[in-house]
Amino acid sequence: MMKKTGTPSAVSFTGAVKTYGTVRAVDGVDLRIARGETVALLGRNGAGKSTTISLLLGLTEPEAGTVELFGVAPERAVRAGRVGAMLQEARAVPRVTVRELVSFVAGRYPSPMPVAQALELAGIAELAGRRVDRLSGGQTQRVRFAVALAGNPSLIVLDEPTAALDVEARRAFWDSMRAYARRGHTVLFSTHYLEEADAHADRILVIDRGRIVADGTGEQLRRAAGGNLVSFDLAGRGTEGLTLLPGVRSLEVRGERALLRTDDSDAAVIALAELGAIRGLEVAPASLDDAFLALTSRTRKTV
Repeated sequence: MMKKTGTPSAVSFTGAVKTYGTVRAVDGVDLRIARGETVALLGRNGAGKSTTISLLLGLTEPEAGTVELFGVAPERAVRAGRVGAMLQEARAVPRVTVRELVSFVAGRYPSPMPVAQALELAGIAELAGRRVDRLSGGQTQRVRFAVALAGNPSLIVLDEPTAALDVEARRAFWDSMRAYARRGHTVLFSTHYLEEADAHADRILVIDRGRIVADGTGEQLRRAAGGNLVSFDLAGRGTEGLTLLPGVRSLEVRGERALLRTDDSDAAVIALAELGAIRGLEVAPASLDDAFLALTSRTRKTV
């Protein structure tokens, strides 16, 4: 699925394919991210997120199709300082201060961001004189963010940026990221925290088995997966015929409760009342977690 926009693209994938042995880690991906968008990339472990990010950063090349950043090959965009990345695999540099590290990285780019500005955007100006290897986990993540900002990039890529952070550190990180995004820059981040995607992204991409299976806002994804959930106690009755009720898209049984995903909860409730199946009846909007599970489970059944 491809998002169409009238804004020039920061990221463009056209039929991109990358395989490892018999596994198609990226399977014909078509994708556009407009300049100035903040986009979340969601997927199960092994769904293709990391390979997609590797292609985007020019760390690996597609076997078919193309990947471009700002209309040029990824490696050219990276060399020009137009792309910053904050990847999971990174170790603290010993015996250097935060300011020294960010200054060193900034010096590798043609038009770097002033170091003081990068530190301020990352929310670590007060840590400038501290040694990097003596910081807390949350502080270290924000130093990595400052390093990613050092080249003054137009696009920043964040791979699981808040993994293993506590609630306070996560909040501080996203405050910093939003300050960067408000300047009109493009952000792509992967995350396992679905609430982060819903709260901080303009668009959410769901990848499964190397394919983009959903593309939209959190609300659009919830509607695509079935707008409401109707649940009730089975009380010993079977589930035969429940999927044939009006508006019902799928059925899940959790212990002694049936959960119906439905486009028309009113019609489903009326039909259940006619069947006498209203014990412990509850109606609730689908969460993004529910939508994610429905979308990826649906793909696995049909692939």
